[in-house]
Amino acid sequence: MSDFATPLFDPAATTVRMVALELTAMPRVLIVDDDELILEQLRALVLASGFEVDTARDGQSALALLRDRFAPIVIMDRQMPGMDGLALCRAIRQSSWPGYVYILLLTAQDAEADILAGLEAGADDYLGKRSSPAHLLARLRTARRILALEHSLKQAVEEKRRLALTDPLTGVANRRYFLQHISRELKRAQRAGGGLTLLSLDIDHFKRINDRLGHAAGDEVLQEFVRRVNVVLRRETDWCARLGGEEFAVVLGETAAPGADQVAEAIRSSVTREPILTRAGAVTVTASIGLTGWQASQGPAPSVETLLKQSDQALYASKARGRNCVTRADALRDTDPANIAGER
Repeated sequence: MSDFATPLFDPAATTVRMVALELTAMPRVLIVDDDELILEQLRALVLASGFEVDTARDGQSALALLRDRFAPIVIMDRQMPGMDGLALCRAIRQSSWPGYVYILLLTAQDAEADILAGLEAGADDYLGKRSSPAHLLARLRTARRILALEHSLKQAVEEKRRLALTDPLTGVANRRYFLQHISRELKRAQRAGGGLTLLSLDIDHFKRINDRLGHAAGDEVLQEFVRRVNVVLRRETDWCARLGGEEFAVVLGETAAPGADQVAEAIRSSVTREPILTRAGAVTVTASIGLTGWQASQGPAPSVETLLKQSDQALYASKARGRNCVTRADALRDTDPANIAGER
């Protein structure tokens, strides 16, 4: 007799016939049933088809296993002591998981009202225990396709979000990302009693580079400039963003004044160490840098706008001093940024 005519679960059976699947990157399957014989038959069938398998005898154990070793597919019996299949469905849907959980209810109760109750409780599919092994494995293939689509959708959404927060030319964060994340970092630093430092960077005489060598060469200079900046930023808490044109910002998390001075000078030195080679020729590049910072010991955290204004004033002061240097905002005395003239 073929698998399609043989009941999936036969207590008198001593073997379970397998239907092979040609699948790769098989997801983990959690099987939940209080009947030990049925549980073992299911485990053998699903395991032989290439899936990783965990088993549980009741709803509470199933939830604990999901939290410890997440499984995106759950096959469960509807009738179980304590927490039954419907209650387990609801518990899974009400919890947070690393990904979507595809639930297949497996039961002898397959009347229309039973099926509707299972779907209402959160099940994705409903299969009678009189179904064949081939039928169950077909449902698992469907589950895997749906999970693959869900995974692809999440990746597409994440990529779209990443692109929306990334400068397409240089690959660093854009202004939008900068404004979002520096605000969060200020709040986090205030809660933790820490602080941060902000550097404003500007490539000196960048317009001349575009005018003399062309915008394509200017793009190459921007890309190499970012690479040289990132060489200095080795900690996960330090990051660079392009605010627009040739203007950049560097955020140094948990960095006090002496350390920030050293990082800023290291960035300036890294940029100027040797000419940048472009397809239009070599070009010597320098950068002016303005530096400001805040520590929790100084009082409430300033606004992002205040930090930017302070670092920009220090940057303009660096321009006024002859460029290719670092200026601290708290070192400014009589310099009035509004009166500083000249090409940036």
